[in-house]
Amino acid sequence: MKILVTGANGQLGNELRKVLEKERPGITDYVDVADLDITEADAVNTFVENGGYSHIINCAAYTAVDRAEEDKSLCMAVNVTGVRNLASAAAENGVRMLHVSTDYVFDGNTCHAYKESDKPAPQSVYGNTKRAGETVLMGLCPDAIIVRTGWLYSSFGNNFVKTMLRLGREKGAISVVCDQIGTPTYAADLARMIATIVLSPRWVEGTFHFSDEGVASWYDFACAIMDLSGLGDKVTVRPITTPDYPTPATRPVFSVLDKTKVKATYGVTIPHWRTSLAKCLSIINKNNNGQ
Repeated sequence: MKILVTGANGQLGNELRKVLEKERPGITDYVDVADLDITEADAVNTFVENGGYSHIINCAAYTAVDRAEEDKSLCMAVNVTGVRNLASAAAENGVRMLHVSTDYVFDGNTCHAYKESDKPAPQSVYGNTKRAGETVLMGLCPDAIIVRTGWLYSSFGNNFVKTMLRLGREKGAISVVCDQIGTPTYAADLARMIATIVLSPRWVEGTFHFSDEGVASWYDFACAIMDLSGLGDKVTVRPITTPDYPTPATRPVFSVLDKTKVKATYGVTIPHWRTSLAKCLSIINKNNNGQ
């Protein structure tokens, strides 16, 4: 077995490195755009052909949701063309591919947790490109696996948790949207689930949903960040509605994901989002204190 992880410098890529190097050290190559530009077809095919890989885990993505509304061409290049190039190389070289997608492929106009069988209806440039990437992948690699997730955060990179911590230290009050509902997902938990799939003797093609357990609004998430980080008594978190905080991209109002399929297929145990948030905040705190 030899694995290629793309987008290795992102939140999920960094967490995957930690998991894979602990579970099966030395079998994985980790690349980011400086090492391999997935939008360049010839470069991708040569890299995969020469690498002797058995699996590709694609964590590379354009994820700047609001900026994508203006930067459509780059978003399309990474999220669609890049996926096509990886899928084509995988198909030509007999490589299994796992691709990470998003809850933004859904419109959010529902009141039940989304199953893999629910019809996608993306409402943003980002969501549309991610859905197009899914379609391209399955057309070229019918035996591929797609993992959809959402509300991702980590001790690595920039994310909602780190933004809230910064604002909490700088301001006495912050306003956070309370009418968008989903599930915060610790990238380390997602990384462990992906590693479970790739390292398993069973490869079950198709789409799987994964997030941590539980449900929250962004307001709930922000309140938990303040409470668990010790900032709760110092910062007032004010709930506001989506119209109070307009953004260029339309976000799903409800994007809770049903994890029944992945739990039944791969036997994964998923922690509650508050439990994982506490773990992540502990790591961030240690990093900030230089420990």
